[in-house]
Amino acid sequence: MAHEAISDGFFRDIVEEHAPVRQLGTGFTFTEGPLWHPVNGNLIFSDMPADTRRQWTPGQGVAVIQKPTNKANGMTYDAELNLLVCEHSTSSVARIAPDGTRTVLCSHYQGRELNSPNDIVVGNDGAIWFTDPTYGRREHFGVPRPLQLGFQGVYRLAPGHVPGDEPELVVDRYLFSQPNGLTFSPCQRWMWVNDTEQANIRLFDVTAKGLENGRLFAGGIQDRLKPGLPDGMKADKDGNIYVTAPGGVWVYSFHGELIGKINCPEMVANLHWGGDDWSTLFLCATSSLYSVQTLTRGRDEPFMYPRATPRRAGAVPAPTPAPPPASSSARVAAPALNLRPRLDARIDPARTALILQDLQNDVIIDGGAFAASGAPDHARAQNVVANAARLAEVARRRGIMVLHVWMLIEPGAPYLAQHAELMKGLKRENALVRGTWGAAPVDGLAPQAGDLVVEKMSMSAWETSRLEAYLRHGGRDTIINCGAWTNMSVEHTARTGADKGFHMIVPQDACSTMNADWHQASINYAMQNVATVTTTQGVIDALG
Repeated sequence: MAHEAISDGFFRDIVEEHAPVRQLGTGFTFTEGPLWHPVNGNLIFSDMPADTRRQWTPGQGVAVIQKPTNKANGMTYDAELNLLVCEHSTSSVARIAPDGTRTVLCSHYQGRELNSPNDIVVGNDGAIWFTDPTYGRREHFGVPRPLQLGFQGVYRLAPGHVPGDEPELVVDRYLFSQPNGLTFSPCQRWMWVNDTEQANIRLFDVTAKGLENGRLFAGGIQDRLKPGLPDGMKADKDGNIYVTAPGGVWVYSFHGELIGKINCPEMVANLHWGGDDWSTLFLCATSSLYSVQTLTRGRDEPFMYPRATPRRAGAVPAPTPAPPPASSSARVAAPALNLRPRLDARIDPARTALILQDLQNDVIIDGGAFAASGAPDHARAQNVVANAARLAEVARRRGIMVLHVWMLIEPGAPYLAQHAELMKGLKRENALVRGTWGAAPVDGLAPQAGDLVVEKMSMSAWETSRLEAYLRHGGRDTIINCGAWTNMSVEHTARTGADKGFHMIVPQDACSTMNADWHQASINYAMQNVATVTTTQGVIDALG
């Protein structure tokens, strides 16, 4: 079944036109609320009219894990991997701990029962947001009973909410007919909420007061010839919006342009990303569970990086980093790198600079002044030139300030102090001399139009250059810090940058030094105290 690219180039970047929609299980009553467990590596979902919670495990299929469920609908995890559930039968939002303990977080507003909480999401601050249409008071999807509220709202449980306390109403009570799916933008400055009955999506600013400045994002999400209306809704890492709709899932750009449609054999009610790299889109579609592989992945949510991560049964604990070797001749097994593959928040390009430091021929290239140190071999192992070039390309497209920081010595080193071995080595090896091949940037990392070049005569990029002036004048307070060598120039720059109040981000695979031992020692110890250590891909994902 081919998918429909409406904005060809854009849509095909995130979903292949003929990506198969795979049926993972069928024979259910009405599926809802798909949710991937980041540790156990399985998917749970609601079979709402059957009052059953099911679990799909790769290679094992679908199994019942709970019955009854109070006709549960939407679900998510919090950062401690407690399951948060919208229960139709009880008009409640409930929290179920990993040991099975159930706590009702809320069930009433202004002394009256909620209608039937439907879909739910958790913010980075721990606040819980949910919608409250009336579907759970109808036959089949819930328990028929009179309504107690005269409106259908959107609510928040603020950080520190006490179980049993009432939620905050965060929109005008008469704005929605049947509010349903909701999702944050990747940066959580905005939230989208759809309305099943009105067949539209609204976009809001997220503020301390709730949801403000509501405006129509997309309308007319209906087709009299195909079943399906706005229900479940999610955002990907770039802020594109995926909403259930006639024929499957409609995809909108961040700016509200309909860019494509993911077709499914059955009417889709909800969706969520999962899989080992969060790029598999799972679809709960009436009587079946489906999946489709995408070329993107879902926006980061707190439960993807749980604060207290229970170890999967049979898993081997991560190794404890060993002390760094006393010398390069006393090699030990390299410890695992202590990295954050994804950042907690989106990087703001307008406040960010990229430093490409000491990526010069003498430093990391065969035939350079310091080739005998092993630096060229480690640079190749790290793929540092390609990764740095990739970061520079993305940075230029996003409007990030790109700075090339070069160590440059005048011919004969007439004013280079000889107080330290580093300075002595530069003079002795006649290295990084202005105008020579050794001082030139490596192939693939030459400055381009709009880039800035900063010259220095110190290990740190700060002390003898105009780096800080560029950053302060340009309003940049976040630095993506890469280059060579990791445990020298990169580390010293990170330490001083942190002291000066800059957020230092170190993509470790865009850095290299003399060997893996020294690189890992710097990454696992010194850098952890002064920088956010991640990967090239982690930085690109956080740029959105």
